[in-house]
Amino acid sequence: MSTEYDVLVVGAGIQGAGVAETLTAAGYRVAILEQDAVASGTSSRSSKLIHGGLRYLESGQFSLVYECLKERKWLLSHKPDLVHMVPFLIPVYRHSKRSPWKVRLGLSIYALLAGLFDPYSRFKALNISDWEELDGLNSDDLLAVYRYYDAQTDDAALTREVIRTAQRGGAELICPGSLVGAEVTDRFVRADYFSEGQLSTLHCKVLVNCTGPWIEETNSKCSPGANLPSLELVAGTHIQVPLKLANKIFYVEAEDGRAVFVMPWLGETLVGTTERPYRGAPGEVAPTLEEKAYLLRTLKQYFPETRPLQLHELSDSFSGLRVLPHSASRPFARSRETMICTNDPKQPRVVAVAGGKLTSYRATARQVSKILKPLLDAPEPPPISEPSVRSREAPTEERNS
Repeated sequence: MSTEYDVLVVGAGIQGAGVAETLTAAGYRVAILEQDAVASGTSSRSSKLIHGGLRYLESGQFSLVYECLKERKWLLSHKPDLVHMVPFLIPVYRHSKRSPWKVRLGLSIYALLAGLFDPYSRFKALNISDWEELDGLNSDDLLAVYRYYDAQTDDAALTREVIRTAQRGGAELICPGSLVGAEVTDRFVRADYFSEGQLSTLHCKVLVNCTGPWIEETNSKCSPGANLPSLELVAGTHIQVPLKLANKIFYVEAEDGRAVFVMPWLGETLVGTTERPYRGAPGEVAPTLEEKAYLLRTLKQYFPETRPLQLHELSDSFSGLRVLPHSASRPFARSRETMICTNDPKQPRVVAVAGGKLTSYRATARQVSKILKPLLDAPEPPPISEPSVRSREAPTEERNS
């Protein structure tokens, strides 16, 4: 395996996969360093949705929603085996925080951002006669039900496919491989890593840190590191129940007004997500009893047939971590825009990607590529005179995440 690259991407979640795919397609030499397995972190623990983010309209994130809807259209067209449209239903009750007119307004703006000629931008209010076909949805005090369309995916499978595309384009995957340290010099970045029982070294023009919840830890190993803003990890939990409620996704309000999805998954039903600040080790995040009970109460509120279910009867539960800007406001209200940080805006040798959404991974990769292009297209530095340690070829087949 070569030890000379244009870019070393650290992290093989969806953001790292997207950056590697985009840079490889542009003709650059790319290596990907992943400490565990492809999509082993947040990229296998999301809500499995490719969507614009209807709820982000409430916090004024119109540009993010527009960008995500454009990416949704591309993914539906180019990855139809992994991304497919699903009907979403929003029930509005007498007690709901969001009234029927507010939901209709949000859906109207969502449709405009998707494009009037997009066949999936249309929504409708279901007739009362249709309510009997809502798969056991609680009809007490039900005022209205709106149907619109968004997309669902297997997040881990999508990430693995993007990594494979990068590999087919020439990217080399080192997995498992852990970054030990990276030093920026006048000519290159020297990166030391541990893989297959040995310490190895490679040289690259730029290191891109896409390690998600490990972003600050990885950045601390770089000298100098990227200038990161104050960040906070926020845990999101999902539960899986052994019932198949519907072939559609319900978008409901939890007891505190948060949006929760109830969706088909692997022949059962997935419910999520929560949001709580997390200060532990990223690899140790796990659902709390309170989170699981909160989600199960939400499910029971809307689907009476699930009320006999007890916590010990859940099929599965899992937690993922979001990287958000630190703020005194609730996580629900914070920006979901990707934060791209560098060690030096004029000579970006270390770039860190904080946050970002599954849906917009390609847009994030394009931003990174735009930042790096002047440096990557610059003339080659003088040959490296010092010998470099050649590492053994790493496997290209990742473990199941």
